[in-house]
Amino acid sequence: MSLRQLLKDATGLVLSADTVERAVRERMLRLDLTPDARADYAPQPGTPEFAALVDLVVVPESWMFRDPAVFETAVRFVQRRLLSHPGRPVSVLSLPCAGGEEPYSMAMALAHAGIPPGLCRIEAVDLSHAAIERARLGRYTRNAFRGTDLAFREHWFRQDGDAYLIDDALRRYVGFSQGNLLEAAAPPRKGPRYDLVFCRNLLIYFDEPARMVAAAALQDLLADDGLLLSGFAEAPAFCRAGFAPQSLRDSYALQKQSVATVRRRARLAPAEPAIAPRPVAAAARTAPQPAPLAAGPVAALIAEARRQADAGRLAEAHQTCQEALALQPEQAEAWFLLGMVSECGGQPHAAERHLRRCLYLQPDHYEALCSLALLHELRGDTQDAALLRQRAARVHAAEVAP
Repeated sequence: MSLRQLLKDATGLVLSADTVERAVRERMLRLDLTPDARADYAPQPGTPEFAALVDLVVVPESWMFRDPAVFETAVRFVQRRLLSHPGRPVSVLSLPCAGGEEPYSMAMALAHAGIPPGLCRIEAVDLSHAAIERARLGRYTRNAFRGTDLAFREHWFRQDGDAYLIDDALRRYVGFSQGNLLEAAAPPRKGPRYDLVFCRNLLIYFDEPARMVAAAALQDLLADDGLLLSGFAEAPAFCRAGFAPQSLRDSYALQKQSVATVRRRARLAPAEPAIAPRPVAAAARTAPQPAPLAAGPVAALIAEARRQADAGRLAEAHQTCQEALALQPEQAEAWFLLGMVSECGGQPHAAERHLRRCLYLQPDHYEALCSLALLHELRGDTQDAALLRQRAARVHAAEVAP
C-alpha cells in the first residue's frame, strides 16, 4: 500500500501526491537522509515517524474567535444548559482544536459571560502531536489575532517578545490530548456524552466515506439533546449523516436528527429561555453577517419562511420563499433560503440553481459560496469546488481584515 493511502486511511484526509512528497522531503531532511534513501522511507502507522509525518500533512491553521458568531451561539447554549440542568457542569469537546485557538476562544467567551471553569469543562483534541504541544504551551504569534478589535488580547495575554502567552486563568477551562476522530468511531464512548461539540473545517478535507465515518463518531460523542457546531460549508454533509440544523439562520448549529424530528412533529422551534446573555467579546463583532433583508412585506415573508423551515415545514417554507420572490425577484437572501430548503429537502439540483441565483445577485454571499462548493464536491466537480472555496475564503478574509 502506498504511503499516500496509508496517510489517508489513518487520517481521513484526501492528500495530493505533492503534499505527501513535500512532507516526506522535510522528514528526510530532518533525519539527515540522502535522496537515495527515499525508496526505503516507508514509516508504518503507529510508529513515531509516521506520527511525525502526519503532523506535516494536517492543516492546523486557526485564529482566536474565528467566526465569532459561533461562540455567541455556544455561550447561549451553555447558559441554557446550566439553567435546565442546575448543578451539572456542561461538557464541551473541541475537535480538531489545532493549536488551541478555538478552545481558548471559548474559554474567553465563558469567562466574559461569568461562567467559571467549574461549570463548563472543555476537552480539546487534535490529530497532530505538534499542535497539541503548541496548545499546551499557549504561546501565539500575531497571526493568531485577526480583526479590528483586539482588546481581548490585552486582557487575556501577556506579551513576551514577539509572542503572546495566554493567561493561566483560561488554562483551567481546557484539557488537551492527542486523538483521532476516525479511530474513536470504533468503540462507543464510555460515560456521559458531550453537551456541546465543536467540529469545524474538518470534513472539507475528507472524501464522502470518511465524512460519514466522522459524522457517525460525532453522533456517538454528542448527547442526544446536545449541539454540534460545524463549519458553514460542512452543515449539508452533516445533515446527510443524521444531523439537522437548529435553525436556518444559524445553519452551522446542528442537532441529532431524532431530536430535530421530535420538534418538527410538535411544530416547535428550539426553545429559548428568558435570559439575556452577555455579549461574548467586543472583538467578536466582525463575524460575516447575512445579507440585509428587504423592508416591508418581503422581509416579513422571508422571516416567516425561516420560522417554517426551522419547524421542519419545508414545503411551506418553499412556498413562502416563492411568494417573497414574486414580489422582489432580486432578493438574494430569499434565493439563499430557498437553496437551503431545497438542500435539506433532498433536492441538490434545485438547491444549486437557487444558490447560483443568490450569488448572481450577491457575489460575496459567504454561506451560499460554501454551500455551493460542497454541492460541487459531492458531484465530483473538485476543480469548481476548489474555486468556490477560494472565493469564500477571500470573502471571509475581507470581513475579518483590519
